[in-house]
Amino acid sequence: MTALFQSYHLNNGVELKNRLVVAPMTHFGSNPDGTFSAQENTFLQGRAEGFAMFISAATLVSREGKAFNGQPYALDERYLDSLKSVAQNIKSQGAKAILQIHHGGKLAMSELLEGLDKVAPSADEATGARALTEAEIEKLIHAFANATELAIQAGFDGVEIHGANSYLIQQFVSGHSNHRNDQWGGSIENRLRFSLAVIDAANAVKEKYQRDDFILGYRFSPEEPEEDGLTMADTFALIDALVQKPLQYLHVSLWDFYKLARRGADTHKTRMELIHQRINGKLPLIGVGNLITAEQMEEAFATGWAEFIALGKTVMINPDLADLLRENRDTDIQTDLDPARADHYRLPDALWQRCLTNSPWLPPVKGME
Repeated sequence: MTALFQSYHLNNGVELKNRLVVAPMTHFGSNPDGTFSAQENTFLQGRAEGFAMFISAATLVSREGKAFNGQPYALDERYLDSLKSVAQNIKSQGAKAILQIHHGGKLAMSELLEGLDKVAPSADEATGARALTEAEIEKLIHAFANATELAIQAGFDGVEIHGANSYLIQQFVSGHSNHRNDQWGGSIENRLRFSLAVIDAANAVKEKYQRDDFILGYRFSPEEPEEDGLTMADTFALIDALVQKPLQYLHVSLWDFYKLARRGADTHKTRMELIHQRINGKLPLIGVGNLITAEQMEEAFATGWAEFIALGKTVMINPDLADLLRENRDTDIQTDLDPARADHYRLPDALWQRCLTNSPWLPPVKGME
């Protein structure tokens, strides 16, 4: 595991102690008022130990974007104490604390919006979302900036802008969900405008606080299945724009590290390889994709397709994962959850119950097919 424990210097001078990152995981565990719960902080205890960065659960920037029960908020100063508790928990374990900032767009859940309109780049009959006005778009850009300011005030080391998984920012980029004919839609250049404006707004906050050491990251999903959805060609255009921005890293969202491209590029190559080639060393890339065992992590890193490896499911299964890796205790790394050991994993109640349904998006459960 020597290679994964090499340090790395970001373009803003920040040194990361190794190449291991905890991927953002939805806990379904925050309090109803959007504050981080005691269960979430219990989950975090020990899990950041030994990692370079720990990226938090998707944290809401504006109320009408709430996409799941138990989502944490970064809306105003009332949430500072909650945010501080998480930042301090992660940093006390020696990892950089990164707050992922998020808006669900048309994927927000109507029953969680307390009467607010569901909004998206364009009206969407299937979800009941209405199109954002230009004034509302500007307000949402400010909401991401505001969450960045709260992250700085709370002591986080950085923010990750959530532009993946078909949520609001990706909805602007995608021709499937963005049918606007103003400056925010139409050409790929216009569809990228919202993403780039959010980055600029977050960076303006960073400059306001004179925090060169504050980390800005951007997460994206490379393709969509719909005929008019994102292709690798669209993603290349996004990457070309992102590497010109004052970011410290890019983070691809993939379920399978080795998934081949669907269209818009060489379909015999993996998305990871194509993305890394396109970035061409201009920013480091965090790779991810169902890597559970030490061997899988080593093999993924050895491809050279990512400067960092992000881990999610295996961190849920192994609360002391980085220690196991560093000490070469590969055989002690578990590959499934034992239903009889709930106390060992310390997952929030709602997340534990979801795990017991054996969802493919969550860790495998022992004894369940």
